[in-house]
Amino acid sequence: MRSSLVLMLWMSLALPAVGSEAAPGLDLGRFIGGDVETGFAVADGPRPFRFPEDHGAHPDFRTEWWYLVTHLTDASGRPFSAQFTLFRQALAPPGVDSVEPTSRWRTRQVWMAHVALSGPDGRHQASERFARGELGLAGVRAEPFAAWLEDWRLAAAPSSALFPLALEAWVDDVERPFRLDLEFDEPRGPILQGDRGYSPKSARDGNASYYYSFTRMQAYGSIELDGRAFEVSGLAWLDREWSSSVLDPGQTGWDWFALHLDDGRDLKVFQIRRDDGSIDAASAGTLVATDGSTTALGREDFSLAPLETWDDGDGGSWPVAWRLEVPAAGVAGRVVARHPDQLNRLSVRYWEGQVCLDGPVAGCGFLEMTGYGSPTPAAMAPQGRD
Repeated sequence: MRSSLVLMLWMSLALPAVGSEAAPGLDLGRFIGGDVETGFAVADGPRPFRFPEDHGAHPDFRTEWWYLVTHLTDASGRPFSAQFTLFRQALAPPGVDSVEPTSRWRTRQVWMAHVALSGPDGRHQASERFARGELGLAGVRAEPFAAWLEDWRLAAAPSSALFPLALEAWVDDVERPFRLDLEFDEPRGPILQGDRGYSPKSARDGNASYYYSFTRMQAYGSIELDGRAFEVSGLAWLDREWSSSVLDPGQTGWDWFALHLDDGRDLKVFQIRRDDGSIDAASAGTLVATDGSTTALGREDFSLAPLETWDDGDGGSWPVAWRLEVPAAGVAGRVVARHPDQLNRLSVRYWEGQVCLDGPVAGCGFLEMTGYGSPTPAAMAPQGRD
């Protein structure tokens, strides 16, 4: 699997960025999953986190990402949502040359960035770029923080360790070019996910990540779309995760929810689906109180059931309405996509978009889904409506 992934990445470096009309690509779960290769570091238990160092890269691990999503409204209440994600993928373990030593392009790292936008009319657009990890084309600096690929850039002010953050991205390879010029401040976190930041994804040793989040940031700035500038504000979520293996062979994908509740709390739950239709015991979550304290959620503490699906036209059927219950949090209701088609049709293919929760405790946030690139298994078919 790894050899085909590396080939795909290197081929992609020779191609222009592709927009939202790209053909079906590699599933995101397979992109960051697979067996641990000898020579890479593994997440094998809790470790002390060090800031600002851990905001930077961890090249001893195979895969890493900086993941930002934000849901926004303009002055008229029209909704927007935006995503920026930077992935780092190692081509070889430390100490192993990945290219000819005499090459000026010598590198162990390939970087991939995704930028996506959904507007009030329901149109979702996504774009990607690749770069080698040399010559300043892409990278991450811990202090002052900066994560970039070419001119797509998420960075802190020179005098700040991390916040305030600013995102700048101009996307011109899609049908309706757009620009993001957003700022983020007043964060909640860092929130250490799982067991003090150690997040197992299965019972298999080393199949885990180190994972922390800033679960609630104030977001504001402007979005340019169709030649118009929209002043927007809202909330954002930033995830940091690194690992050398995520999915077991019997695991087919995940459903990840990050919700800002209207009562001021934040909720993250994810479930990992198995190829027999069952839910893996490693599925978990975190409830974040208004004071930043956390309650860990295990597989038995929440339930998710798909209610409605959307067909992507390429054989995939994606749940876009869910029943979510977290009894200890007083959460019970429907989580519904604001727009059904928020599929990132890129070299790695996944659904990433804005959702809102109804019920006694309402809220909005983001849902990420992988592994639905073929018809939905019977065990995951919609189970009815409320």
